[in-house]
Amino acid sequence: MLDELLTAVAAAGSAGLLYVVSAARVVKQYERGVVLRLGRLAGEVRQPGFTMIIPFVDRLHKVNIQIVTLPVPAQEGITRDNVTVRVDAVVYFKVVDAANALIRVEDYRFAVSQMAQTSLRSIIGKSDLDDLLSNREKLNQGLELMIDSPAVGWGVQVDRVEIKDVSLPETMKRSMARQAEADRERRARVINADAELQASKKLAEAAGQMSEQPAALQLRLLQTVVAVAAEKNSTLVLPFPVELLRFLEKAQQTAPEHAVERPAGM
Repeated sequence: MLDELLTAVAAAGSAGLLYVVSAARVVKQYERGVVLRLGRLAGEVRQPGFTMIIPFVDRLHKVNIQIVTLPVPAQEGITRDNVTVRVDAVVYFKVVDAANALIRVEDYRFAVSQMAQTSLRSIIGKSDLDDLLSNREKLNQGLELMIDSPAVGWGVQVDRVEIKDVSLPETMKRSMARQAEADRERRARVINADAELQASKKLAEAAGQMSEQPAALQLRLLQTVVAVAAEKNSTLVLPFPVELLRFLEKAQQTAPEHAVERPAGM
């Protein structure tokens, strides 16, 4: 009798242990558990930690709630100003409602990917090339709104959408390079012309000042000669002042007159 009782207790313990092992589940910190009981949603979403289900009746589905980085394949389209481009992007999203993500959409990752591709093509057709190249922040916000609106019903929240790269045809790249080169050349010419104008004004002022003082003109000429000689490492040649030549010429004209008057006085 005692043996039969021990056997029954052992069998019950084994069955209970088997039941606990079959019913025990562990939900990780970055997961949420959704229980389907005979195909229907049962109770609240299970939080992280140890949980129990009814074996062979309940089925626990674990949904990852981490932020997902989803690359969007490059989409080719024609911009509003008739330029063919290829644009790729990346979408950051996460599950905020595990039950809806499991029940309302078959594969929320695939659904978000397809929505991102169609939204990206729509943005390309509505934007100019300059907007795609320089105004990406505004386009990113537009993409985020277009993807997030239907994703809310799937229990998914879009955190951020970023346009990664805009590929242009080679002909367009060459045209843009020529345009940029022409713009840089134009700005260089404007700067040079402005510098020449300012320099001419300063030279005119300097010439006006030197015309009042001839000696200043001679000093400036000497400074220029010294600077040129130092730069070229050549022999310095000093100019002979014109005023000195005129003085010597007058001295030569008066010298014979004094020489004639001396014998007459004797």
